[in-house]
Amino acid sequence: MRIKQLTSLLLAAGVTAIAPGLQAAELEVSVQNLTRGMYFTPILISAHTPEQQLFNVGEAASAELQAMAEGGSIAGLADATAAMSADNILNPASGLLMPTASTTATLSTADTNSVLSIVAMMLPTNDGFIGLNSWNIPTEPGTYTVYINAYDAGTEANDEIRGGGQPGVPGLPVPPPLEDLVGMNGSGITSEIVNDTVHIHPGNLGDDDSQGGSSDISNTVQRWLNPVAKVTVTVSE
Repeated sequence: MRIKQLTSLLLAAGVTAIAPGLQAAELEVSVQNLTRGMYFTPILISAHTPEQQLFNVGEAASAELQAMAEGGSIAGLADATAAMSADNILNPASGLLMPTASTTATLSTADTNSVLSIVAMMLPTNDGFIGLNSWNIPTEPGTYTVYINAYDAGTEANDEIRGGGQPGVPGLPVPPPLEDLVGMNGSGITSEIVNDTVHIHPGNLGDDDSQGGSSDISNTVQRWLNPVAKVTVTVSE
């Protein structure tokens, strides 16, 4: 069932309780930012049933995914997954995850929540995000590593100019500490959405003019190649 079909079932965000009678699994989940100059907004780590999907490549983004990918808000996705009895970790880094930094959290999961998804917006981008979608949680104890890519939500043109970050409003959000790292007065790379479905992000183009040019993004520091994040999952005995 798609997240966008769950909006009428929203509950308060947070870690949900494990239903009585279900066997719990104990996980330690680490997320490392592998990029040189990109930041990750608050991360959502969600263990849920295989029938749920936070996003699907080649399909339109839900309103909740759009809010995360354009403005960094995980509230909608957290509410929607919690309403379907997912086990969630919200914002384990307590803010932005800096380039090369990592964050770790523990998660207890009901046995029905057998897949793991992770999302966070990438800054500075218009609607780029890191995405792990319904990865099967191993049943055997051990440590497992997954490398994940950057996706484009397909909801906003990649104009690469400063903006407020509200869903449906052009421009990329520039919160601290990016204020001094992102340029200004760019004319815009494009005003067209080339692909309006979720797809692998084409990457930032940027330029070398911090006070003008076509982009407000640096063409050296704030570019990347996939994968952009490393996820390490330790399953306890």
